Amino acid sequence: MLNIILLVIVAIIGGIFVTIQAQFMGVLDKNMGTLESVFITYGGGGLCVGLMMLFARGGNLSAFQSVPWYTLSSGITGLVIVGTIGYTTPRLGLVPALTLMVAAQFVSAAIIDHFGLLGADIRMLSPSRLSGIGIMILGIWLIIK
Repeated sequence: MLNIILLVIVAIIGGIFVTIQAQFMGVLDKNMGTLESVFITYGGGGLCVGLMMLFARGGNLSAFQSVPWYTLSSGITGLVIVGTIGYTTPRLGLVPALTLMVAAQFVSAAIIDHFGLLGADIRMLSPSRLSGIGIMILGIWLIIK
């Protein structure tokens, strides 16, 4: 039970930091531009994680040979994520931008799980999960209207 509580707390912290990062990137985008915002985000993050790998355990980048080739494109998908956050946040506002992004994550995750795409374990789309997605879409409409 303690493990689940810890995971919930970590997920909540991650969600809070997504919001903070979105706001920071929106300010950067508005003042500098989308590409510059993405560069600062990735450059700063890359530098920090590089130092963490160096000091923590030396890194394990040689293991990239054992992962499916398409997973190596996660840096590119991250650029899309960071770029869309930086671009949409100052134009739509934090709540609408992040609401639409999170909703898109839920729907795409349900599809990926249902069909077992991209190496995911198959988790069938149940009627209750489908109902939840429908309710979420109604909630999104209420939030952004």
